[in-house]
Amino acid sequence: MATKIFAKQALTGSGWQENVAVTIDDNGCISNITEATGNENEKVGILLPALSNLHSHAFQRAMAGLAEKQGPNSFDDFWTWRKVMYRFLEILTPDDIEVIATQVQMEMLESGYAASAEFHYLHHAHNGTLYDNISELSERLFQASLTSGIGYTHLPVLYMRGGLDDRDLHGGQLRFRCNLDQFQNLYASLKARMTELPSDYVLGVAPHSLRAVTKEGLFLASTLDKNTPIHIHIAEQQGEVNEVVQALGERPVRWILNEFDVDERWCFIHATHTDNLELIDFAKSGAIAGLCPITEANLGDGIFDARKFFNNGGRYGVGSDSNVRVGLSEELRMLEVSQRLRDQRRVVLSSDTTPSNGRFLYERAALGGAQALARNSGVIKVGALADLVALDDEHYSLSGLSNDTILDTWIFACGDEIVLDVWAAGRHMVRNGKHILRDNITRKFHQTIYRLRNEL
Repeated sequence: MATKIFAKQALTGSGWQENVAVTIDDNGCISNITEATGNENEKVGILLPALSNLHSHAFQRAMAGLAEKQGPNSFDDFWTWRKVMYRFLEILTPDDIEVIATQVQMEMLESGYAASAEFHYLHHAHNGTLYDNISELSERLFQASLTSGIGYTHLPVLYMRGGLDDRDLHGGQLRFRCNLDQFQNLYASLKARMTELPSDYVLGVAPHSLRAVTKEGLFLASTLDKNTPIHIHIAEQQGEVNEVVQALGERPVRWILNEFDVDERWCFIHATHTDNLELIDFAKSGAIAGLCPITEANLGDGIFDARKFFNNGGRYGVGSDSNVRVGLSEELRMLEVSQRLRDQRRVVLSSDTTPSNGRFLYERAALGGAQALARNSGVIKVGALADLVALDDEHYSLSGLSNDTILDTWIFACGDEIVLDVWAAGRHMVRNGKHILRDNITRKFHQTIYRLRNEL
């Protein structure tokens, strides 16, 4: 039976509307947007298109807080954080990975995301031993998503080497390694599995980075399916940029723009260290900038020049990456305030046509995230997936507010506690601020994380 939602205020593809009814059909799509009649079976205060989380490493949620101590040297950075992550990899089982992923997807839904893209590079058992089923750990991510109900794009990662000097992988990295034949077999196995999953699930591909794949590997990954999204880590750290320049003769973003036909299918994760001409050409390509402001700040990556990128037509979305914190409004707030701190000004990311900082950030992240996931969402319109989030208009922080000021206030003056309901392709997974399976999911996570932390 169709679901009809009454909203006092809704941000639709035609702008803000009052007293509107949004109908969701049995396929999880929006079939009608009309004036409310009062006969709707769901009633909310504020209805928005829900965002897609375009970059997640779900397993890293279980190590949140464990890498916040100074390393063996007084100068701590991304590379010392990575050592903690590799130690953590030594003890994760398939059951652990499924439990952790289910928890983090639940947290994403409760913060207002309706979908997630998993940049999945954990393929094998300890020491790189192959599972009997090459897609064992990907299957665990599928099961997590079926349990949580989140919309899902799966991005199996091609990870071939330890650096641009072709050094071997070792330690925890062995769980990532695939040669080209193995990766093609993995992809074929996953593609066959997709026919059994919900229709809003998408299979993409993720050549990990220029450090971890050869040019041949990047070409193979990007041509396995000409309709699939392609995500790649790029230019996250200055050390990576230096290594790429030394080995390939060009900066990372410049090299990939010159060597590949980058278009709307691509998502450049981070792209933090790009020069002005790279930013302009990147923006013109139609590719998405996959920004992860909480993680980028936590790792000390640097500040992406979002103002220049957006001024040249660049598209973007946000992701929770390491999942050290899962907070939709915090990602958007961190993106803006990083620009303010760098430029020593206020309301940096806005425009003459969209002066509201909150709406500018939110609408673009909704559309860009949907593009990155190859997901028909990001806007409330007929025919789109019903990825929707409802905010509590009776919360004191939103009292008396309307239209764009709602978004400004959510992003800059409060947190995700005002999220009351979330639908993912019509699946009503968050009600009254809590996931419908919260108690069971959290109980399993508590048991798992307690054991893991005692094993480290």
